Amino acid sequence: MSDAPLDSTAKAPFDPRAFLTKPTAGVTLERFQAGWQICAQGEPADTVGYIRKGRVKLTTISNRGKEAIVGIIGPGQFFGETSLSNANVRTATVVALEDCLITTVTNEVMLQTLGSEPEFSKFFLAHLLSRNTRLEEDLGDQLLNLSEKRLARLLLVLADPAQNGGKPNEVNLSQEALAEMVGTTRSRISTFMNKFREQGYIRASCDQSGLYPQ
Repeated sequence: MSDAPLDSTAKAPFDPRAFLTKPTAGVTLERFQAGWQICAQGEPADTVGYIRKGRVKLTTISNRGKEAIVGIIGPGQFFGETSLSNANVRTATVVALEDCLITTVTNEVMLQTLGSEPEFSKFFLAHLLSRNTRLEEDLGDQLLNLSEKRLARLLLVLADPAQNGGKPNEVNLSQEALAEMVGTTRSRISTFMNKFREQGYIRASCDQSGLYPQ
């Protein structure tokens, strides 16, 4: 008796980016204009977001009502990953800093895909490791460096020319926001920005900063 013929149809390799660009059950693609709120602190944490285009800021509000910027992330990064753990509500508000294209994946589909597709697991793990490295660098920066050096590093991170074909992104943040993120006063930020501009490191208006390393 001969063996039954084998199925010669090979399964196509799983492409994480293709998965995140095709709307299917549990996967939604949405556009957000600059200034639009994508999700809010305290809302049910039932999805994970992936940034395909644009940048967003993450803010959190304390019990006393003080708001702080806890991060700015751009293309190729996830947000809301804590929804995959025991977090029932979102711990931060996410707002588009510029026109954005966001993929939203439900927790159920996210966990199912992580469990069934090794390539997606590697893709997501690489993101988590990158985010953890950034957090460690941020902590070391806050503990070891003076505020002027912290501002310089922050502007370079936000400009991120690697994400824009070698051309730095414009940093559209007020000096108050930069002061919050650096951990200093607006007046010191203004002093440092004027110094950077005089040295030819940046171009900036009086209240907005645009970084263009020379």
